Amino acid sequence: MNIVTAPEVLKTSGLGSCVGVVLYDAGRAKAGMVHIMLPNFNYSKNAGDNPAKYADSGIELLYHRLIKAGGCPQRFTAKIAGGAQMFQFSTDMMRIGPRNVEAVKSKLLQLNIPLEAADVGGKCGRTIEFDPSSCLLNVRTVHKGERII
Repeated sequence: MNIVTAPEVLKTSGLGSCVGVVLYDAGRAKAGMVHIMLPNFNYSKNAGDNPAKYADSGIELLYHRLIKAGGCPQRFTAKIAGGAQMFQFSTDMMRIGPRNVEAVKSKLLQLNIPLEAADVGGKCGRTIEFDPSSCLLNVRTVHKGERII
């Protein structure tokens, strides 16, 4: 998880089933990104773990840190990428990518943050880079090239 102000940019790679979540305040050119690995933080099971890697707790942490850094929550908008189904499994529990996307969207809805754009699903990994000065998310997908959302 990181927060920047333009002209700095945010970047993360290795988004297979993981989801990169960007929250930003375009008016103040501030943005934060969190790399979500799993849907839900279980406080009893994961007490010593990093809560930033879970959709529910990670987005909540990013939201509060972006406010602390001077962002205005009424202007927050989100863009997301990742959530691929990297392997075929027969059980729903192993559908980590789709479950991560569902959990991210649910948390954004709970926090009343509009999801402006998404590049999710599929079977390929991604690298993303967000520029708070332009509010553009560059998504590079393995074997599929680049897309700007």
